[in-house]
Amino acid sequence: MKLKFNIIALLLVVTLFGCKKAEKELSEFKFSEKGIVLNCNNFDLKLLNEAVFAFEDDITKYYGKDKPNLTRAYSQFIRNANYSRLKYEDILSPHTVKIFEVLKEKKELWDVTSPKSKLDYNTPIFKCIAENITNKDLKTTLNALISTNSMSPKVFGPAVLSNYSTAVRDKYLAAYIALDLYYAKLFDTDLTKVVEKPEPKVDFNKVPPTQTQVPAAKADPHAGHDH
Repeated sequence: MKLKFNIIALLLVVTLFGCKKAEKELSEFKFSEKGIVLNCNNFDLKLLNEAVFAFEDDITKYYGKDKPNLTRAYSQFIRNANYSRLKYEDILSPHTVKIFEVLKEKKELWDVTSPKSKLDYNTPIFKCIAENITNKDLKTTLNALISTNSMSPKVFGPAVLSNYSTAVRDKYLAAYIALDLYYAKLFDTDLTKVVEKPEPKVDFNKVPPTQTQVPAAKADPHAGHDH
């Protein structure tokens, strides 16, 4: 009876430990109001969607400090990624670092031993992303590279750069870019250097005139006279 009790107690401890280990989740979601735009089975979709929108928020703020523009941000980010000109710690926000800390625990996403990319191209989640990219040429190229074991950011990068604007509408392509060109690179990035970026300052001395204001040069010369 005592042995049976000890076995049950041991199983309970193991179960609780396993649950505790699996409890590493993102405590804050900043972009949940954007909804679920990626639908792939057997993965934390809420986390995946948050990861994509946080990535887009990071690059938009970094490349558009004065005039935020997601399309232009994608163009500049992908170009710099292709030529290895990115300092990720300068682009990252602390919130995105928290997302990565959870993402990297998802073993089904990564192959940390691969010399091509830390992203595992042979997992169900990546295949879901690849199969749902809307641009037919990109999808064909990507799946051909995967099937021949030739896939890498270096090989696929030029095709992505030629179609960068598509990522604004196609969130599966955005997910590929975020995972392979951003989060996969963070395994080799010193995340302790990431700090909160200051919000752009507003110069209140440059407030544009309202529609009711009439420039002095164009004022009616007869104003104030009784004709």
